[in-house]
Amino acid sequence: MGLNWIDLLIIATYLAGITLFGLRFRKRQRTMRDYFLADREIPWWAISLSIVAAETSTLTIISIPGLAYDSNFTFLQWAMGYLLGRVVISCLLLPQYFRGELYTAYQLIERRFGPELRTVTAAIFLLTRAAAEGVRVYAVSIVISIALGTGEVSSIAIITLLTLIYTFEGGLAAVIWTDVVQTLIYVVGTLVGMFTILHLVPGGWESVRATASGLHKFQVFDASVHARWPFFEFAKPYTLWAGIIGGAFFTTASHGTDQLIVQRLLAARNQRQSVLALLSSGVAVFFQFALFLFVGVMLFAYYRAPSAAFGRADRIYLTFIVSHMQHGIAGLLIAAILAAAMSNLSAALNALSSSSIMDFYLRFRSVSRADASDATQMRMARMATVLWALVLFALAILALHRVGRVVEVGLQIASVAYGALLGVFLLGVLTRRANQTGAMLGMICGLATELCLWRWSQVAFTWWVAIGTCVTFVVGYAASTVVTSRSKELNRES
Repeated sequence: MGLNWIDLLIIATYLAGITLFGLRFRKRQRTMRDYFLADREIPWWAISLSIVAAETSTLTIISIPGLAYDSNFTFLQWAMGYLLGRVVISCLLLPQYFRGELYTAYQLIERRFGPELRTVTAAIFLLTRAAAEGVRVYAVSIVISIALGTGEVSSIAIITLLTLIYTFEGGLAAVIWTDVVQTLIYVVGTLVGMFTILHLVPGGWESVRATASGLHKFQVFDASVHARWPFFEFAKPYTLWAGIIGGAFFTTASHGTDQLIVQRLLAARNQRQSVLALLSSGVAVFFQFALFLFVGVMLFAYYRAPSAAFGRADRIYLTFIVSHMQHGIAGLLIAAILAAAMSNLSAALNALSSSSIMDFYLRFRSVSRADASDATQMRMARMATVLWALVLFALAILALHRVGRVVEVGLQIASVAYGALLGVFLLGVLTRRANQTGAMLGMICGLATELCLWRWSQVAFTWWVAIGTCVTFVVGYAASTVVTSRSKELNRES
């Protein structure tokens, strides 16, 4: 069927409307607290929806239906771990973040260990977040190239530029409030898409149920263990153990140590509202993932063809929208997918900018932060936002034709460093003996372990963060003990 002028008008109206809406917040940005923390005036429910939007990139909307198309509902086990991880963050990390005026997660590391380790952890965040976000921005090109037939490079450029405009002007307030609007758009759009698919499947829900049940596509739990040893099945990504344990570690790292999410939590009015936002977002994300998986199963019941017929599983949902949806609805769904892309990109730009300025620029410039005017700081913050937009654009171009199933590639890139980061944060929060030297050695070992798992092992990415965290924590604690003992011996000898 293809898109017609009605669909294109809806898409254009959305792109223009969300950009103008974000620009409404530019007059409120006078200080760094305004630009990076929205002056801590955001209500919990808006932060909750913004966290959901941050977790729901284009990767989620186009890739998770493809995942269910090829397999089943076992991905939900990973989302169960998300809920457990949020509880851990609420008990261990949020009380630490709300002690004092923090702008980034890595200021907590400096307060506990020292400035050198803060620099290392912030640098790791910048590198891994930029790499993962580059893959997510690349996913935008899949959407627009199928929907509009435009070139992949020009597609990425359009979305990056429009998102940059309101993020540049409005800061975190614009990011969060546009996230609220965009979350509602893509959830409503996905619901419309689901019921449309259900209407088009011959036999309706009974046909979907019969087809899916016969192939076990509604299977949620997989309690697989190793065939020879009484251990977990580390090679399978979506098992009950990988979901609960691996998902909990992953979320504790992604929501407790990654500036992308921590920045939102710090924008809450108080710790109680921050906890409420975090926990409620976990429930919302679980049901949202279930919704996307249902879409994938319904698409399988409709097509009943291998995903290879579409080139790749990530293209199935988009192909259906463009080819079979009624005009108007197709435009709404494409706009919904772009909404997720823009909300995630705007969050990444603001988080990368905040860490660049707070963790590096204001610490290492020759003039102290107190001597720099608000206008100067704001100008540098906006320049950093533009710079990161150019970096993400370049990384998205590099990702063209170089990635597999995009949702898993994005998770893999993030998982490589999350274990080392979480291990250091837990050393700081759970122990008093750990010191900067020991924590640094632990982080090096944890990061090396995760790189080895990524490049040379068959261990599924869902386990990487848990393993990397344990290695970092154990090595960091042991090294700190040795360093402390050695220092005491030297002091006695002197």
